Amino acid sequence: MKSNENTDDILKRYKQYLRLEKSLSTHTVDAYFRDLEKLLFFLKETNVHYLDVELTHLETFSASLRDLGICPRSQARILSGIRSFYHFLVLEDHLKADPCELLESPQTGFHLPEVLTIDEIDNLIGSIDLSTREGQRNRAILETLYSCGLRVSELCTLKLSNLYLEEGFIKVEGKGSKQRLVPISPRAIRELQLYFIDRHTMDIERGYEDYVFISRKGKNISRIMVFHIIKVLADAIGLTKNISPHTFRHSFATHLLEGGANLRAIQCMLGHESIGTTEIYTHIDRNMLRSEIIEHHPRNKKTKKV
Repeated sequence: MKSNENTDDILKRYKQYLRLEKSLSTHTVDAYFRDLEKLLFFLKETNVHYLDVELTHLETFSASLRDLGICPRSQARILSGIRSFYHFLVLEDHLKADPCELLESPQTGFHLPEVLTIDEIDNLIGSIDLSTREGQRNRAILETLYSCGLRVSELCTLKLSNLYLEEGFIKVEGKGSKQRLVPISPRAIRELQLYFIDRHTMDIERGYEDYVFISRKGKNISRIMVFHIIKVLADAIGLTKNISPHTFRHSFATHLLEGGANLRAIQCMLGHESIGTTEIYTHIDRNMLRSEIIEHHPRNKKTKKV
């Protein structure tokens, strides 16, 4: 956990996170900060540091909003901004646990995340300029995101030692250091192998040799850079949907579900349920997961037609 950064530095990084990773407008970012100031003022009054916040503090704050007569929609918006802030603090290792995890919010409707069509995914990947230094790497990144349904953090920390390409699997370390095996499509494997040709010529910093996706600086690629790559490609093809790396993960799950894949298998592949380190190596589980991917993922259906 980081404890030596001052509040101004943390808030500055949070603002960058909202703008770059969450794609929020300046107006929305300002609104988030106004709502966050309400909490910070409340905590100052109760003599609690924001890094020491517990669920009970947040519930008291939420109750105070209700007591003020603030409508449920506005309460939900304020609490949403606060959840975002604490999610960021966990993401940046300022906190080990998210105090907002069990915080309830007024129900104001349900928002479905964006899903990309197969054609949109093909257009995005097809628009990558392979003559550039990072072109093949970016193709491999997008194919891996879509083929395996990875979280962006899992993609950025993926290691060569966890690739079992001959067997058609990769080992992923997800939230809470839980490991899972995920099948990878032949197309994604092909893009990775082409990228490895370029990767062999890269100047990689000591200590980063095992990471799959390497940045210009010779380190593993950052979350912000993956967001940036996707946004540039979306602009290039005129895609109006607000997309992010998570859109590929959601599209992966949606396409599998629509294709008739087993829900339990999808949960396992997304890491929603942990698979024990001994269980993931049993042939029954591996074959079940692989068959679900081969039968129901659009990438594999296309591969069989070629």
